[in-house]
Parts: sequence; C-alpha cells; structure tokens
Amino acid sequence: MPYFLQDIYTLFFKYLKLTWRMPMWTLFGLIQPLLWLVIFGQLFKGLTQLPQFPQGDYVQFITPGIIVMTVLFGASWSGVSLLRDLRHGIMEKLFVAPIDRSSIVLSRLLHNGFTVVIQVFLLIAVAFALGAGLPIRGGLFWIWVIVLLLAVGFSAVSNTLAMILKREEPLVVMGNMLTLPLLFFSPALVPKTFMPFWMQLVSLINPVTYGVEAVRACYQGVFMQPFYTSITVLLLFSFMATAVSAAIFQKTE
Repeated sequence: MPYFLQDIYTLFFKYLKLTWRMPMWTLFGLIQPLLWLVIFGQLFKGLTQLPQFPQGDYVQFITPGIIVMTVLFGASWSGVSLLRDLRHGIMEKLFVAPIDRSSIVLSRLLHNGFTVVIQVFLLIAVAFALGAGLPIRGGLFWIWVIVLLLAVGFSAVSNTLAMILKREEPLVVMGNMLTLPLLFFSPALVPKTFMPFWMQLVSLINPVTYGVEAVRACYQGVFMQPFYTSITVLLLFSFMATAVSAAIFQKTE
C-alpha cells in the first residue's frame, strides 16, 4: 500500500507540473462558464418574477448550476488528454513500468479534480462580484468536496470511454452528446418543479442533479437530509466510475 500511494503521489505531481507550465489552459476552461453566468444571468433574470420561482436574484440561482457545468465540461476533456498520451507513447511506458496501473488511473483523476477545483474557486470569486454571494456555514469546504467527487467521477467516465473508443473524434462527439443533456436534465438552469414530469424522473438518476442541489444548499447554508443524500449519491457515483475505469486500465495491453 505505501508503494501504491507513493506511485499516485509521484504521478499526480508529474501531471501537476505539466499543468503549471501551461496555466493558461486552466484559465481558458473558465471562459464558457463565465459567458453562461453573465449571459444567462441577464437573459433569464425575468424568471424570478414567476410565482413558484425561489426568492433571490437569478444569478444567485444559476451559480450552483454553472459551478457544476464547469466540472462537467472540464472533466469531459480528461479522456482526450489520455488519448494524446497514448498516441505519443507516454502511456505505453507507464504500462510497462513497475507500478500498479490503478495508480495511473487515480493520479490522473485526482489531477483533473484538482485542476477543476481551482477553476471553480475562481468562478466563485467572479460570481460573488456579480452578486451571487458566498457559500455560508462551511459551505466552501463542502463545495470543494462536491466538486472533487464530481470531477473524479466524470473524469473516470471520460477515461473509460477513451479506452473503449481509442480515438479522439468519437470521444469528443460522445462528450458533447452527454454533457449538455446531463446539464439540462437537472435543476441547474430552472427549478425542478418547472421541468416536465418525465424530465423530473430522468433527473433522479442524473449525478449532475445531486451536485447542483448540494452546491445550492452550500450557498443557502441548509445542511439537512437532502444534502447528505446528495453527498452519498456523489460518493457512490465517483467510486463506481473510478472502479470501472481502473478495471478497463487493468485489461489494456
């Protein structure tokens, strides 16, 4: 076990150094979420006048959804990075190295999670400047946990698809086909009560739903049973996605 943890530590900092050399890529990942926050925040601000809409500004309502969207979009590119490493022979060298392949998976997932966490906290600062407020009652810590769980889970899904498809083009198409529907089948942009009944049913099996609701609870400072249910669902999703990704890596030649 100590050697396994050491492998994860070493590979994690290897990937972190690569990110540190090109920090602009981390900032570029914030452009689309910021555009959504500004444009959608203004475009749909009139929704707050509807009787059943929660109290507060629409920017306050949409910010948790944009935070989760940042995680979703950032994690979806994890598989593309993996395929590029495969194409350049980097992964082949790691596969024949005397290390557990699971450590390769976990180090990549943790690195992507760490990168997305940085993006999210920059986004929280910008959202605060736009009037969204800040998480309260320890909410900032819980957002860190939620973002990490979501990022690890969706990065694992992206890596699994990458190992199955083996090509960038279908992976990018698959990522685009999944990310926006996952976002729209959640209460990220509108309350769940505004959604048709069949969409509400689909949202119950959507991890993004539980991520959005948990982040929203962090901004409201309401940590009751639904919040801990969401955390449990995200834990299960992250664990299962990572386990499947690690199993695929073990079988890869």
